[in-house]
Amino acid sequence: MLIHWIWFAQLPGISQRQKASLLQRGSEPEELFYASKRTLEQLPWLDPSCVAPLTNKDLTQAEQIENTCRRKHIRIITQKEDDFPSRLRNISDAPVLLYCMGRIPDFSSQPVIAVVGTRKSTPYGMTTARKMAKQICQGGGMVISGGARGIDTSAMEGALEAGGKTVAVLGCGVDRSYPTCNRNLFVTVAENGCLLSEYPPGTPPSPWNFPQRNRILSGIANGVLVVEAPRSSGALITARDALEQGRDVFSVPANIDYVSCEGSNALLQEGAQPVMSGWDVLREYAPMYPGVVMDRSSQGMESTAPAPAVAEEPADKKSVDNPATLSYSGVEQHNAPLSEEEQKLLSCLDRHPVAVDELICRVDMPAGTVLRLLTGLSLKGLVQNHPGRRVSASPQNQ
Repeated sequence: MLIHWIWFAQLPGISQRQKASLLQRGSEPEELFYASKRTLEQLPWLDPSCVAPLTNKDLTQAEQIENTCRRKHIRIITQKEDDFPSRLRNISDAPVLLYCMGRIPDFSSQPVIAVVGTRKSTPYGMTTARKMAKQICQGGGMVISGGARGIDTSAMEGALEAGGKTVAVLGCGVDRSYPTCNRNLFVTVAENGCLLSEYPPGTPPSPWNFPQRNRILSGIANGVLVVEAPRSSGALITARDALEQGRDVFSVPANIDYVSCEGSNALLQEGAQPVMSGWDVLREYAPMYPGVVMDRSSQGMESTAPAPAVAEEPADKKSVDNPATLSYSGVEQHNAPLSEEEQKLLSCLDRHPVAVDELICRVDMPAGTVLRLLTGLSLKGLVQNHPGRRVSASPQNQ
C-alpha cells in the first residue's frame, strides 16, 4: 500500500543507499513493515544496522503526509510505478518515491538535459542559459533544473519560451515556493511540466537538502549542462554526481577573469564537453532519438557565442612557419609522449566506434578520468569522436 511506501521513505536510521538496495533486491515496503524483528534478523542480506529502524511501525507521520498530498493534489510516485523516471530508478541512492505537482512527463521519449549553474550569475550567464535551454527545447529536448535563482531560473524561462516541457527538482516540498521570487514561475512550470521533490509537502528548504537534491537532477537526465559556476557551486556537485552515474557533462566556455566562471571552466580542463549552442548538446543524442532530435539547420539555431572578429591580413604577410601538410595533431603525435593511462585507453580502441560508457567499463577507470584522457587524445589526433557519445581510434593509428 502507498502508506507503507511513505513510511519506508521517511524511516530514520537507514541511509538512502540502503533503502535503494532493499528495493533493488525486490523487497516491498509493505512486507518490511509487517516483518517481525526475528524475521528481519534472519534475512542474510539485510545489514544488521537496518533491523532496529525497521521495527518502528508507527504510521502516524505517513498518514499525515498522505492526507496532505490528497488535500493539495500532490501525486506520490513510487519506484514501483511505470512513470517513475527509469534512469533515476537505477542509481545507487535512488529516492524511494517522488512528490509531484503537475503532470510528470515521459523522460524516456526525448533527451533530458539538466541545466545548472550559480545563483549569483552574470548577465552573460543568464542570457546564455536562457538561450541554450530554448534551443534545446526547440531541437526536441527537455530541460530540467533546480528552480534556484540565476542560471536555473533563466533555463526554465528559456524552455517555457520555446513552448517545451520543463521540470523543477526542488530541495523542499513542492508546495513551498523557494525562492519566493519564483512563485509565479513555479505555477507556470507545474502547468507545462511538473515540480518534483523527494521531500514531503511542507518540508522547508534546509541547506542539506540541496546537495541531496542534485543527484536526482543528474539521475533523471541524459546529460548535465553547466552554464556558469564558481568552484564552490552546487552545480559542480551535480556534475560530479553525473559522472558517477555515467551521465554526460557539458560546460559553456566563459570569461576566465570572472570568479563565477572558475568552476565551469575547470570542468572543461577536466574533460567536460565544451558547447556553444543547444545543438552542440543535442547532437550527442540524435542517434538515440531518431525523429525526435531536429538538426540545427531545421531549427535555425545560431551559436550562443558571438562570432570572433577577423583581422585583415597585411599585404606583406609572410607564409606560416609550418608547412600546410603538417597538421596540428601530427605535431602533437610526434612531440608529446603518451602517459601510461593514455596508452591503456588507446589499447582498448580500434576503428570501430564504441560508446564511452562501454569504454569506461573496459578500462576500469573513473568516468571523469576517461573523459579527461579522451579529450587530450582527441586534441592529439589519436581519437575520433562520433555522434551518440561514441569514440574510435583515428585511422592513422590503426
